[in-house]
This record gives sequence, structure tokens and C-alpha cells, in this order.
Amino acid sequence: MTMPGYQTYSPPAPPERKGLAVTSLVLGLAGLPALLLCGLGLVLAVAGLVLGVIAAVRGAGRSLAVAGIVASAVTLVIGGIGIFFLLSKAAECADTARYPDETARRLCVEREFPFAQNAETP
Repeated sequence: MTMPGYQTYSPPAPPERKGLAVTSLVLGLAGLPALLLCGLGLVLAVAGLVLGVIAAVRGAGRSLAVAGIVASAVTLVIGGIGIFFLLSKAAECADTARYPDETARRLCVEREFPFAQNAETP
């Protein structure tokens, strides 16, 4: 029982833990430029998506967690479109009806994927 005019002591609330949500957002945003590094951005985006969902379920930093989920999902969609585009071009070059011999297929690959040239060593 407290005396009139006095309040009982209650400790301050602990600070909100937003580490998973911030990590999710950082991984989702870092995944976009990392897509150019052989698809490394897809791995970062999947990790960011998982961490964002965990943070959203826990309720800590929900707005940051949702932003991380959105950034990771956008990275996954862009990466998926890129992989689909590259695989469709590769399948086109592998078509034996269109390119009957090995030389024609190799020229198709060199034309469609100029960034994948062999670096010859002297």
C-alpha cells in the first residue's frame, strides 16, 4: 500500500530490440547491387527475407522488418527475372534445330553473352 500522493517505483521499459529488422533491411538493400556478383544478391535477399519475417513475427521493429521484407522480395524478383532472361538466352543457343553445329552454337553464346569471353593467357 502506498501513501496518498506517492507513486510506486516501476523500472523503465527495456529498449526495443530491432537488430533482426535492421539486418533484414540491410541485406535486402545490399542484395540489389550484389546481384551483379554471380547472383550473390539472391543469397543475401533470402537471408534478409527470413530475418525480416522472424522480426515481424516477434514484433520488434515491425516497420523496419516490413521494409526489409519488401526490399528482399524486390531483390528476389529482379534476380529471378535476370536468371530467367539468361537461361532463356542459353536455351536459345543450345537449340540444335536453330544452330546445328558446335561452331554456330559457340558463336551464338559469344554474341548473346559478350561478358563471358575466355581470357586467353599468353
